Amino acid sequence: MLLPPTPSQTIGPYYGTALPFPGGGDAAPAGHPAAVTLHGHVRDGEGAPVPDALLEFWQAAPDGSLAGAPGSLHRDGETFTGWARVPTDRDGHYVLRTLLPGGAPYLALCVHARGLDRHLFTRVYVTEPPGDALLAALPADRRATLLARPEAGRRTAYRFDVQLQGDGETVFLDWSAGD
Repeated sequence: MLLPPTPSQTIGPYYGTALPFPGGGDAAPAGHPAAVTLHGHVRDGEGAPVPDALLEFWQAAPDGSLAGAPGSLHRDGETFTGWARVPTDRDGHYVLRTLLPGGAPYLALCVHARGLDRHLFTRVYVTEPPGDALLAALPADRRATLLARPEAGRRTAYRFDVQLQGDGETVFLDWSAGD
């Protein structure tokens, strides 16, 4: 007997249209003086924009704490939760407003996109910390795919593009231990 495919067996474009929520890209409280903008594009193996990807970010608070805050789906305008969910637009562009992490020098990123059987994990480093084991293990050209670039003339804006495959493919982490 042949059963119909489950949602995880179909390849969608569900992520960028079904899961975003209002304010999902505003991890930093509105008007926070230390807020920074992280933005970029998600592109497929041919370099075409992915217009319906969904990016989830997790990070330490500026004080280095990892506790986050309850009610991550409800932005109260005052609390930093350490979590954000950001869709891409029709040009594959996303925008995240956040605070720079303390302690762990990166933002953890999970990419959901059509054509992927499983989501992808990576990191976004705003600075290249000395002695980071992951970065040290990578050749310079691959390491560069994990580094956000400061925007020229904008000291509170960073650019981080995600290349799903092909030339300049972003380094993705294997979290499938036990599979």
